[in-house]
Amino acid sequence: MRPPQAMPAESVVGAPRPVGRSDQVPPGAPGGPARSTAPPRPQPAAVHHAVLCVNAPAMAASGPDGQLRGHGLHGFYRSGVRVLARMELRIGGMEPLPLQGTLTTAAQARFLGAVRIPGDLDPDPALTVERLRHADGVETVTVRNTGSRPARLPLEIALGTDLGPVGEIAAGHRPPDLPGQVQSAGLRWAGPTHSAVVSAKPSPHAVLAGAGVLRWDLEVQPGARWSVELRTELESTAPGPRPPGGRGTGVPLPWAEPEVRSDDHRVELLVPRALDALGGLLFADPDRPTDLYPASGAPWRFGLAPADALWAARLTLPLGTRLAAGTLRALARRQQLGLAAGQGGPGQQAPGQPGRRPEGLLPGALRHGGPELPPTCTATEATLLFVTVLAEAWRWGLPRHEVAELLPAAERALGALREGLVDGFVTDLSRPVEERAAHPVAARAEVQAQAHRAALHGAELLEAFGRPGAEEWRGWAAALRGRFRERFWIDDLSGGRPAAGLLPGGQPLPAVASSFVHLLDPGLCADGGRHESLLDREQTRLLAQRLAAPELDSGWGLRTLSAKSPRFNPLGHRSGAVRVHETALAIAGLAEAGHENEAGALLEGLLGAAAHFEGRLPEMYAGEQRAPGCPPVPHPAACHPAAVSAAGAVHAVFALAGVRPDVPGGRVLVRPASTAPLGELQLTGLRVAGEPFSVRVSRIGVAMVEEASAELQLVAR
Repeated sequence: MRPPQAMPAESVVGAPRPVGRSDQVPPGAPGGPARSTAPPRPQPAAVHHAVLCVNAPAMAASGPDGQLRGHGLHGFYRSGVRVLARMELRIGGMEPLPLQGTLTTAAQARFLGAVRIPGDLDPDPALTVERLRHADGVETVTVRNTGSRPARLPLEIALGTDLGPVGEIAAGHRPPDLPGQVQSAGLRWAGPTHSAVVSAKPSPHAVLAGAGVLRWDLEVQPGARWSVELRTELESTAPGPRPPGGRGTGVPLPWAEPEVRSDDHRVELLVPRALDALGGLLFADPDRPTDLYPASGAPWRFGLAPADALWAARLTLPLGTRLAAGTLRALARRQQLGLAAGQGGPGQQAPGQPGRRPEGLLPGALRHGGPELPPTCTATEATLLFVTVLAEAWRWGLPRHEVAELLPAAERALGALREGLVDGFVTDLSRPVEERAAHPVAARAEVQAQAHRAALHGAELLEAFGRPGAEEWRGWAAALRGRFRERFWIDDLSGGRPAAGLLPGGQPLPAVASSFVHLLDPGLCADGGRHESLLDREQTRLLAQRLAAPELDSGWGLRTLSAKSPRFNPLGHRSGAVRVHETALAIAGLAEAGHENEAGALLEGLLGAAAHFEGRLPEMYAGEQRAPGCPPVPHPAACHPAAVSAAGAVHAVFALAGVRPDVPGGRVLVRPASTAPLGELQLTGLRVAGEPFSVRVSRIGVAMVEEASAELQLVAR
């Protein structure tokens, strides 16, 4: 099924059905399809102008005026259900004139409007109406009278809901409103599986159930104010599994809250807002409420997407290992079981069973790959990334006993990789072994990089914990490295570039895409070093030049597809849009590989975009070329916030300090970018080995560690 035109294909809330037409020839035109008498399909909801509050598992969305009109995505949501679709406020029969609507935190928004008292001769509005909205379903309305005479007029709030699932609403389907019933100090709506209740304090003077209206007769004296609190709640009326909850009261954030200072003040806005956004996406695993993991993003993928959750956990490791530990444990409980797999090296094959997927696989759907590349399997990405996150969390200080508890899950993931080779390369691990052999698909370059990294990280874990197979996995990785350099490199007049993939017959796919950045991410290893890359030194240099060229660098970040491609679409989520976390990976990878000027140019683009988005970067935005006076164009279907973009923004900044720990080895390597693209940078409150770690990088790129565990040896290069 094709994804809808304005919706990402990897939705975890239930991908909506396609909307809009894909025909190139208009209906009824010569050679085109017959004109249909069916009504046009609805447009999917767009959220690029929405004010979206998020506090998992709840969220709220409206326009900048604060009114919930039931249009598009408007409403309060909880656990994927729209609890309230409409909350329209009027004073004296008039809507307040909108003045401002903005997020104060990821979970809360403030809307301000003004109202002129009818008959008032003063041209200035005497009343201001403030709405403080929390994602959890609580809204406080405050009316202030700054005029010279009492304000006597009615305040009415019209309410309604459809109790619709967010997946259908996202696709543009608007279920009919349910009839309301008076209940205590508010209204109630009942559906087949859920009920919604809105209560008000103080109680309204009148409740009109048929119209869904709560009414108060106000008399606000000059200089006085009046407030009402409305609380929206969802009740389940059908038995079923307990849905994931949010971070409970008293459960701390799973990371340290750092203090960031820099000559570039955009960083001081970006990092705290990115972490605030990530905090709003935190779910608690129902099986272990202290294990927190991030949802992929709101509103479209407001649930567990294993690959995105692992990326967010990995990119925030400088702030501690608790998010990684919670995410890894939650995913280990969801790992595919049922097939015996050898526990040693890649040569120890396990007999497959027809039609069965390999043991060790994590869940994940296919993801649209764009017009020039095949789809990618997020189950494959998550399974390989599980091993990397466990190994790198161990290097950052995840306690040994917690690593040991998760090691069997990592071994099962390696077992899935062991069975995944087709023609010497890794493709889609989620397909049964026999199907992969009978119907091979293209092998993508970034999957080989992820498999290579997982093999080396797996070898380190097996060796350190006395398990067999380490040398076999190192040999496997070396063989893959040799095959990749031989068959994935395309020579051209510019010196060459990697192929984006290989077709089953071995023909290279020549697309130029941002997925190349994964080749610059070989992973953290012993003594704070980097594993060997799939590319040699010269190939890495040529790739750095390609990433910095205008065909990929839009000036706001990396496009997902080269602007030279005839299929380039600046709003295509895999065909030209800028995805924040891939740009962040490029910044870190280029800096660590010694290509600091290229990294600095991409960082400037990312920070420039962040300033236009007020420090709250969305999942993606249009890959239009940067031009003076033209801000980045928002993407109508981007998650905002998104876990990987929030974590990626933090990672892009922290990577420039070059902190690379090896806690099991008792060492920390600090190697900052010598070009100091942010000027002086001070990071206070990082975590290494569970202890505070602070570092300052001077304007000439020299690092000074100001706080660290006494158990660690500091090494500078």
